[in-house]
Amino acid sequence: MAYTKFGEFVRILRIKNHEVMGDMAKVLGTSLPFLSAVENGKKNVPKEWIPKLVTHYRLTLEEEIELDQSIEDSKTQMKLNLVNSSNNQRLAALQFARSFDGMDDETAIKIIKLLEKGEVH
Repeated sequence: MAYTKFGEFVRILRIKNHEVMGDMAKVLGTSLPFLSAVENGKKNVPKEWIPKLVTHYRLTLEEEIELDQSIEDSKTQMKLNLVNSSNNQRLAALQFARSFDGMDDETAIKIIKLLEKGEVH
């Protein structure tokens, strides 16, 4: 079973604090299946969990930074706000979304380079 960086981070927290997954689910105010889904990357980490983890486990600043990075590295879904977008921007976003699953790494790298160069405004 593959775990996200967040899943690895919280597992280590539980081990250090002699807790099991059910204990952490209670701290976070969630169900065991939902916590498991987040750890496995099937769901994104809810932002309201961050202060609960920081407070309950008394995380240091370094650990908070590591937690934030693990959450960022574990994102499996992203939302794109198209409210103020032009029709062409919407079309580009939708085409990208449709093509995403079939995109190879070479194409992804080309798109990243194109965007980094500032050729797209």
